[in-house]
Amino acid sequence: MNSGVSDGIGYRWLAQHYGVAPVQAFRTDSVIARSRATECKDGYTHQYYPSAARPADTLAAHLSFALKHEGVHLEFLARLFDVAPVAELEAWVAAEPTGQYARRTGFFYEYLTGRRLAFPGVVAGNYVSALDNESCVTAVRPVNNPRWRVRDNLPGSRDYCPLVSRTPRVRQAEQYDCARHLADLEVEFGVDVLQRSVVWLTIKESRASFAIEHEGQQVERVRRFAAVMERHCGQYPEPLSEAALGELQAQILGPRATRYGLRRSPVFVGERDGMTEVVHYIAPHWDDVRSLLCGLRDFADRTAGASALVRAAVLSFGFVYVHPMSDGNGRISRFLINDVLRRDQAIPAPFILPVSAAISSSVVNRRRYDQVLESFSRPLMHRYTEAWRFGAERVADDGVRYNLQFDAYQDALPAWRYPDMTDHVEYLAEVVQRTIEQEMRKEADYLRGLRNARERVKQVIEGPDGDIDRIIRSVRENAGKLSNKLLKEFPALAEDALAKEVVAAIEAALPPPGTA
Repeated sequence: MNSGVSDGIGYRWLAQHYGVAPVQAFRTDSVIARSRATECKDGYTHQYYPSAARPADTLAAHLSFALKHEGVHLEFLARLFDVAPVAELEAWVAAEPTGQYARRTGFFYEYLTGRRLAFPGVVAGNYVSALDNESCVTAVRPVNNPRWRVRDNLPGSRDYCPLVSRTPRVRQAEQYDCARHLADLEVEFGVDVLQRSVVWLTIKESRASFAIEHEGQQVERVRRFAAVMERHCGQYPEPLSEAALGELQAQILGPRATRYGLRRSPVFVGERDGMTEVVHYIAPHWDDVRSLLCGLRDFADRTAGASALVRAAVLSFGFVYVHPMSDGNGRISRFLINDVLRRDQAIPAPFILPVSAAISSSVVNRRRYDQVLESFSRPLMHRYTEAWRFGAERVADDGVRYNLQFDAYQDALPAWRYPDMTDHVEYLAEVVQRTIEQEMRKEADYLRGLRNARERVKQVIEGPDGDIDRIIRSVRENAGKLSNKLLKEFPALAEDALAKEVVAAIEAALPPPGTA
């Protein structure tokens, strides 16, 4: 429903009154209507209040209403504090030095701007939390800010502080026990079958990760990435340090890449084909990459001990949006998912979750991945549709030649610094659940069937495991028939009765693909 900006209150009033609009929509917005009502849809809440609930037309009244009823929107507050009269803020905190909304506003102002208000500080009163722990994902170990008597439980830092609303699906993600579900698979299929699946799952994850980037046939690159996943998941003391990222990038790309290290040039996702120019996403300015990476590390530190799925989603997708490396960003971002899950002991070694396989397993699933990325990129590019163009070619500090000109790097920075990652957490939780409960189950079931098929076939015909597995694979690929190539390699199968016994043994343990 269109909430009617003209009669908005709280954040809507502030946005209209001060001419400030965020890139990311308000999770909760409020308007004056005939009666009190609430509408919730797709994680967003629209609130309707009778006219008696209208706040006074002041910064203090509407910001108090917003913080009380609509939550915290860091990107909007960062933009608001750049234009709101400082004297009005200072008068408010001076008049209400113990009021929780005045104190929180003073805290957020100094946190987001790095500037100090003319205020001596709060001398008495209980501490109040910057964020509501019930409605938002917060830092595990808050730090008290004595100047404002505010408990700083923000999950990041001024450099990068994503917010995740505790929607019902996010709460489910926080409660999802990956290790328990893997243990259930172990009980069902046995340790040996599940352990044998690990090597294949690692290769599968690597291949699917390249498929997401439309590079799935690069065999050597797939092997390199699989080796990196196996060797480094959960092993780096600080996986987001420049040293660790540089080592990961070098091993993922191999020795023949044209560029390594942090980028010093623009990055965009889009197409330029003759007369058509489309830009789907522009990454932050290269001069801001280091501070944003530092902020990602702050998030990792401040949320250590929180839900592994939440942390994995924020760090992986946050890395994608920052796009800090000269190449290999997509693969590193998907490495980070398993790295966090392993590091947080949500997934025991040596398991690698083939999340990329779940993402790319169908057109629908791949589109869902794109939609999650677009939940941030689309409103960003809509806001700055007139701010980019292709012009004269330039050479960046890292030697990259580029002709994309973007005029709004500084204006877009609050959106990059303070993204709403709720949708991303919900999405990754869904993918991980499908990976464990469907993809991994299917793989373990196949390997158990393969073992049984091998044993059955060996009761009919003798041979080493490699030969028996080739026979099984060929029969399955040829819909229960023996190909001429197979008969030529194993002449004993030309005997009709023997061939029928072999096929029957295989199909008893492994039904043909596509059947129940």
